[in-house]
Amino acid sequence: MWEDPIVNEVRRIREELAEQYNFDVGVIFAEIRKKQAALGKRLVNRERQVKADQGVPDRYSTALHSGR
Repeated sequence: MWEDPIVNEVRRIREELAEQYNFDVGVIFAEIRKKQAALGKRLVNRERQVKADQGVPDRYSTALHSGR
């Protein structure tokens, strides 16, 4: 059976991280939140993104499909 090397690497890293935090999901997420807070403004703010995208027609917009 064929194995994807990227999937294997992701699974290996996931296992290493889980072991590092004693397989405690709460501790893992607390660490993720701490790292996210350290990034500050580098994270994507979906609210600002949605407001910016409101003027852009989507694929179902009549502006793109005048025949509808």
